[in-house]
Amino acid sequence: MSAGRSVVVTGVGAVTPSGLTAPELWTSVRAGRSGITRIPREIAGSGPVQVGGLVRGFSGASDVSTSLARHLTPMQQWAIAATDEALADADLGTPSGIADVAQVIIATGSGPVDATVQAAGALRDRGPRRVPPGLTVYGTADAIATVLSRRYGFLGQTHAIAAACASGAVAIGEGLRRIRHGYADAVLVVGMEDCLGPLHLAAHTNLRSLATGFGDDPSAASRPFDRARTGFVMAQGASAVLLEAADLAHERGARPLATIAGFGATSDAHHATAPDPAAAGATRAIDACLADADIRAAQIDHVNTHGTGTVLGDEAELVALAQALGAGAPSVPLTATKSTTGHLLGAAGVTEAVIAAMTLRDQVLPPTINLSHPCADGWDFVRDRERPHPVRTVLSTSFGFGGHNAALLLTACE
Repeated sequence: MSAGRSVVVTGVGAVTPSGLTAPELWTSVRAGRSGITRIPREIAGSGPVQVGGLVRGFSGASDVSTSLARHLTPMQQWAIAATDEALADADLGTPSGIADVAQVIIATGSGPVDATVQAAGALRDRGPRRVPPGLTVYGTADAIATVLSRRYGFLGQTHAIAAACASGAVAIGEGLRRIRHGYADAVLVVGMEDCLGPLHLAAHTNLRSLATGFGDDPSAASRPFDRARTGFVMAQGASAVLLEAADLAHERGARPLATIAGFGATSDAHHATAPDPAAAGATRAIDACLADADIRAAQIDHVNTHGTGTVLGDEAELVALAQALGAGAPSVPLTATKSTTGHLLGAAGVTEAVIAAMTLRDQVLPPTINLSHPCADGWDFVRDRERPHPVRTVLSTSFGFGGHNAALLLTACE
């Protein structure tokens, strides 16, 4: 295990298709209630992909000035709202108490796509003078990190991390390392993504990575580890976690949700989109995570899998878990919460860390829905309904296009 301070999660927030707050998200996921709906025709067009995870009913982040709001995409406003919730959940009173020592890391695969698409349309239709100058400031992946630092007065390092669908897990892992080794006392990690628009939807449709059909029954579309799976269901949203040094959190009387005990990350060096079927890189990421946490494979109580519902991805993940967890792997309860939330891409790792923290808090394993015929025999999939279960350790896996592999180990607080 790496020497250094213990790192805890003291606050969480979420704006997702499964709920506009972290408690709403957890209630929905725990109940096995799908957040997937039919998407509007202006997004879907006449193509084969008709469903997705839309954020519904969001009315805007509070206390955002009109002048700032007009520069921000909906995704960036979700990030502000999720952060507001996480800081309130951490019971900071005022963020100024950690301002000098707090960093901000944004996790996103693509950044604020809407801003670029709209600016490109203005350039094409009305000429260069109609391109908004704010695109340079607010249209980048890291832009909301600086907005958040100004909003809360955080004076530490601020930037963004992009590692495709592993972005969120990598960002939390980097936050863990910075606090553990003394580069920060607190790190706000915010995952955000909104690729559920015509541009990326068309690209993924042409790549044949998305679930097709299901227009009459959107809730059945996301089917991780099921033999009838046809691809992942794209979703949008933002989630936030506040990480703090455990000793300092204790001093201020915080009540942590979970400890971030370990992190591992590798690359496949295999293919632009397909995972290595031998899962060597994914296995090494899990191995590194367990070694970092000084946890043996036999001590894993639950896995919140990456589980997207792609044929190759699900199969490679089971290979990795079998190799990393050994002979006892099939008896470890597995959940694929993307079956209910959809796949939030770069925000998925943070969203699933929120769910893992709630799992540890409530000692309940959330279910995988739509798993009628498992693609592999002998595994303990948590299916259809929640399962009360003693849980001290949760492994959360994230894998992305390009061969990005990341694993987090969350443990219950003493």
